[in-house]
Amino acid sequence: MTRVSLIVPCYNAARTLRLCLESALSQTRPPDEIVVVDDASGDGSPAIAEELGCRVVRLPDNRGVSAARNAGVESTTGDVIFFLDSDVALHPDAVAGALRILEEDPGVGCVHGVYDTEPLIDDGPVEWYRLLHQVHWRRRHLGEVNSVVFALAAIRRSVWLEAGRLDEGLRDSEDVEYSSRLAVRTRILLTDAVTGRHDEGHRFLPVLAEQWRRALPLIPLALATARRGAAKPEHANSRAGILACALALASLPLGLVHPGLFAVPVALVGWFVVADPRLLRFVHRERGTAFTAYFMAVHLAVHVVLVAGLAVGSLRVLKKAPARPSPPSGRPRPSRRRRATS
Repeated sequence: MTRVSLIVPCYNAARTLRLCLESALSQTRPPDEIVVVDDASGDGSPAIAEELGCRVVRLPDNRGVSAARNAGVESTTGDVIFFLDSDVALHPDAVAGALRILEEDPGVGCVHGVYDTEPLIDDGPVEWYRLLHQVHWRRRHLGEVNSVVFALAAIRRSVWLEAGRLDEGLRDSEDVEYSSRLAVRTRILLTDAVTGRHDEGHRFLPVLAEQWRRALPLIPLALATARRGAAKPEHANSRAGILACALALASLPLGLVHPGLFAVPVALVGWFVVADPRLLRFVHRERGTAFTAYFMAVHLAVHVVLVAGLAVGSLRVLKKAPARPSPPSGRPRPSRRRRATS
């Protein structure tokens, strides 16, 4: 029988860890082992895990979620590794759903799931913004995908060993980098057969700070993905929306030339609002008109930070790029035929 090792990376997660582990212990197909990897918490999280009968692996210092997941894999033996974030509570049949897919289709090496539209703990409108955005973009991509989010995901150990460990130098977007290695080795499935309730961030400034950290490495990671020959990962945001936000920011100086030219960035913000009509309809259906207006205001602020992070990340790539060597002195630079560009 297939053995399942469920691994929960944990750092100061006392607020949600009990709910997370109780959901893992209540599965219709219980994991064969549950391991909590404590990343040097200071809030008593390990005691909660031990009280519930889970094995705890303690890291001596805080090394990030990649190191915690790697340590969890190395301390378990299951044929299937089920990663579960400490702020997610699984629906009762999540493990069974993941196993069923892996057993029915040997060509699928990794399965990951989606969030419920209800938060694990309701902390207000910022959390609802984060949650509904996450739910929408994941549901939009249900089926075979090129990327994995390890918040609630099952992967065959043989596939993990082939793709290698998570990059412990990355504390954000680590699953984006891993996806570029994984997608060239196996098929990845995003499915609503694996579902859980998530406790999202609920404070505005920390949410923006997290978006900044995640945006900075995206351009370098995209270049690495292209070099590996992997397909591009799925986008969480509309490309049209990102472009509209970028153009709105770029056009703001026009207002300094003439006040009437402020109409240009205002019009571009209007384009941003309607750039993803399916998202608008989804949020309106879930929370109504007033919240949809609030959602789009927060969404715009998040995109401003996203665009700024992408720009800074691009500049860092350019700064690190080696300069083209100059031709030896006394020799003319060889001529090159101009190529047609599309």
